[in-house]
Amino acid sequence: MKVSIITVAFNSATTIRDTIESVLSQDYPQIEYIVIDGGSTDGTLDIVKEYGPRVAKLISEPDRGIYDAMNKGIQIITGEIIGFLNSDDMYIDSQAVSQLIAAMKSHKADCVYADLIYVAPENTNKILRYYNSARFKPSLFQYGWMPAHPTFFAKKSAYDKAGLFSLDYKIAADFELLVRMLAVNGTSYTYLPKPIVRMRAGGVSTSGLSHSFLLNREIVKACRANGINTNLAKVLLKIPMKLMELVQGRLINRTR
Repeated sequence: MKVSIITVAFNSATTIRDTIESVLSQDYPQIEYIVIDGGSTDGTLDIVKEYGPRVAKLISEPDRGIYDAMNKGIQIITGEIIGFLNSDDMYIDSQAVSQLIAAMKSHKADCVYADLIYVAPENTNKILRYYNSARFKPSLFQYGWMPAHPTFFAKKSAYDKAGLFSLDYKIAADFELLVRMLAVNGTSYTYLPKPIVRMRAGGVSTSGLSHSFLLNREIVKACRANGINTNLAKVLLKIPMKLMELVQGRLINRTR
């Protein structure tokens, strides 16, 4: 099955080369790589163009934000499976995609996800937090839990049924789409128990208390919009587990 990987970028010249190299180094034989750029002015496009036809499609134009750009990517892919890797993230090794697809095939699932590690922006070998997706199940959406989205791969048919990312959300449109796909539609899924993506900390969903407050409010909105009964107090119950992920990240650093 052909896999389409979409990278959304905007003024990402300092990080996007790492992202591109991690995709192009994958040992999976059928990857269509697409970059959707929001009209960068910092040299991002020059870097992408260095890779020529190895980047199958490149669009650069103003957009309405990251989720609008992701929707553009979904609408032009030709693969049977879709994954997203943002322009400051990297796959942890060259077998990441092949292992995810192997898990999908062996479990005959339409979606797959794995674990993720947050790393320091200036030192991607320094682990700050370990995002463990193992505990996820659709009933936990009401508590704000979701699989690590950068590790999430799904068949195009699952997106055809669930629809695109909603632009009514600034931070949590990925959460809302997974609610539609996994809880509302009951799309089959499986979990690969290992870290697949190395994600630089400091992105839009991890940038301070104000963003965290907005994220949690949007999570409540997303649940209610899809018939899941929740409230802010219930969503905030995830905080102790998130703190444990920070501790786990520090422990991994100490044992390396």
